Amino acid sequence: MTRRDALIRVIEALHAEINALKSNDIAGLERATQTKLACIDAVASAPDNGPLSSEARQLAEEAQRLNETCRIYVNLMAANVRRRLNQIAGLDGAGYRPSITAVA
Repeated sequence: MTRRDALIRVIEALHAEINALKSNDIAGLERATQTKLACIDAVASAPDNGPLSSEARQLAEEAQRLNETCRIYVNLMAANVRRRLNQIAGLDGAGYRPSITAVA
């Protein structure tokens, strides 16, 4: 598999990850993540390991943007879980209130 082909497969896997995150499809997320990791390994071991062509650079940049989108989704989900747990525990965002100190 060429580096270009592997990068295209990484991008496809990242799209699948985003779709799984949006729909809370845990099994789909795990499959997409495993596929993405295998494709990243394929990129690293591709026989054409010289300088990136313009097309390969664009594909790599697209993969980075999609990975950043995945990271944002995960962080938002984690923040929602944290908020819900705080509500259940009766803390209702106590960790996010600004502290005001009196200045004498």
